[in-house]
Amino acid sequence: MKWKTLSSEYLFNDTWLRARRDKCQKSDGKIVYPYYVVEYPQWATGMGLTDSNEVILVKQYRHAVEIVSTEIPGGCIDATDANPEAAIRREFIEETGYTFDEVEYLGKTSPNPSTNSNWMHMFLLTGGKLTHPQSFDENEEIEVLLVPLEEFVQMVLNNQIIQAMHMTTIFFALHKMGKLRIHL
Repeated sequence: MKWKTLSSEYLFNDTWLRARRDKCQKSDGKIVYPYYVVEYPQWATGMGLTDSNEVILVKQYRHAVEIVSTEIPGGCIDATDANPEAAIRREFIEETGYTFDEVEYLGKTSPNPSTNSNWMHMFLLTGGKLTHPQSFDENEEIEVLLVPLEEFVQMVLNNQIIQAMHMTTIFFALHKMGKLRIHL
């Protein structure tokens, strides 16, 4: 079922986004052209809890959908990050000022495997302490919210967290914590 890439042409190439047009051949010999692929950097996102069992959320403007969104922290894995865990630790310090006693890897997921080439790495961070001032990227403006875990679960159930990839991380984190009840 795997396709063979016969050629690739970059249509756009910038810091955080590259787009290419591929010519592919399926296993039955059929040519697929054009096939568009968007290349983003790898991402890391995490659900972080304070020592008081509060979920650390960030509120920020998201221009593509023109809303102020409540989310969990995360972002791009930079070339200077030793690994995805280092990236999520850095993102939490930059966006929230929090550092953590424990960081647990929950796996990776594809934001959209039909068109995106990158992975998002998911983490559960516990024992959070405020140790640093926030340190934003150039266009970031972030408000930190601390929400008791049970109230956060209700926010999730009320669809107040709309970032789909963050919801995937939240699902795995709540499952790891034994906070999901699934009835079949």
